Amino acid sequence: MITNNDMAIKMATFLLQVKAVKLNNEHPFTWASGRKSPIYCDNRVTLSYPEIRTFIRQRFVDVVNESWGDVDVVAGVATGGIAQGALVAQELGKPFVYVRSEAKSHGLTNQIEGEIHAGQSVVVIEDLVSTGKSSLIAVHALRERGCVVKGMAAIFTYGLAVAEKNFAEADVELRTLTDYDTLIEAACKEEYIRAADQESLANWRKNPEAWSDAHMNA
Repeated sequence: MITNNDMAIKMATFLLQVKAVKLNNEHPFTWASGRKSPIYCDNRVTLSYPEIRTFIRQRFVDVVNESWGDVDVVAGVATGGIAQGALVAQELGKPFVYVRSEAKSHGLTNQIEGEIHAGQSVVVIEDLVSTGKSSLIAVHALRERGCVVKGMAAIFTYGLAVAEKNFAEADVELRTLTDYDTLIEAACKEEYIRAADQESLANWRKNPEAWSDAHMNA
């Protein structure tokens, strides 16, 4: 759920401007899963742009304050949410930890890096939500430690039905700075894509698997 449409449009425009998000119907991207997609997102690019980095930090701070109020700890999801989470924690004056996808196999075998204690309230910062599976691993790890996860804030979500289902089942409130529909709206407005591409892009979000199957030879 996004809370401010004007800010969401601005966020989407920033992502397009610095090519953190790329759209290409004619020559789809291949994801790690092997699936074809008309969109590729790497929000770590935004860290190289001070204006955008600051905008993201402040929007995250606003979302945290408006949605969940005071929290004890800010947690970043490794790896994309680490830098963003640290910036948010610094601005809020809160402790910061980050959560790996799994415990290390050596050393202290930590999954959560940093100091955190049972009973503390936490907000989780993520850069991107696709299916939500990797994001929710961090939530589960924090809950297993006895923490109270108030919610998660992310820069961008594809808005896939499977993610909505996964977050609902995990009882985690998700807030995002922008989303797929807003991105397509901004892309049309800024002429990053043709109006004729909108239907195909909309079809991808409705059924990514079917879209991929239809474009496997692209």
